[in-house]
Amino acid sequence: MSSKFSLPTETVELPSKGLLYPEDSPLSSGTIEMKYMTAKEEDILSNTNYIVQGTVMDKLLQSLIVDKDIKLHEILVGDKNALLIAARILSYGKDYSVQYGGQNINVDLSKLEHKVIDYSIFKDRNNSFQINLPNTDNTVTIKILNSADEKAISEEIEGNKKIQKENQTSVSSRLKHLITSVNGNTEKKDIRHFVDNFLLAKDARVIRQFYEEINPDINLDYEFINRNGGKEVVSVPIGIDFFWPDA
Repeated sequence: MSSKFSLPTETVELPSKGLLYPEDSPLSSGTIEMKYMTAKEEDILSNTNYIVQGTVMDKLLQSLIVDKDIKLHEILVGDKNALLIAARILSYGKDYSVQYGGQNINVDLSKLEHKVIDYSIFKDRNNSFQINLPNTDNTVTIKILNSADEKAISEEIEGNKKIQKENQTSVSSRLKHLITSVNGNTEKKDIRHFVDNFLLAKDARVIRQFYEEINPDINLDYEFINRNGGKEVVSVPIGIDFFWPDA
């Protein structure tokens, strides 16, 4: 006689509201159903190979997301952050301890809210946004990055370090993946050439600020009262120990 076991699930609202995914994508609903963590997922979190490869968080989310038609690499970075926060709350509760300035801060993860952005700019599910650079005559379009983009950026940065250890390309590599066209030109080699040779630092700053304004995400800044009774803000880190509260 076989036994049937049930596992509770929760519906997680995405910061993007699903507005930047194709209409035929399961992500377009703006929600994702996730199951509660079990011993199987704790095995994933303790898998040394996943940790070394930097894939442990992706493996965890793949296991927790109920709809297996959802492709993790297509999930926007901000939506992925919201899923990780939800997974932590569902698995170990809302309390999370963070060390900051020699003080132990007890963060209530349930109080982390979605960023306030203008959703009216997300038209026709088109993940493309135009910026007229104020310090030159150039016009660029950018996109909101997804998990695949973040992986490609990380691999490029690490690859450049292997070629030359002093080679720090975190800023330029991100811009090369963020920008999708320059003056209507979508060729990747031309975009890279533009970033390396013609993109002014003050225009690059404009791009980063604009991206921060339109990027749907969960706000990881948490306000607390310090020892002197003043208000401070700590940015909640999401690392491996995020899922090991007793470690």
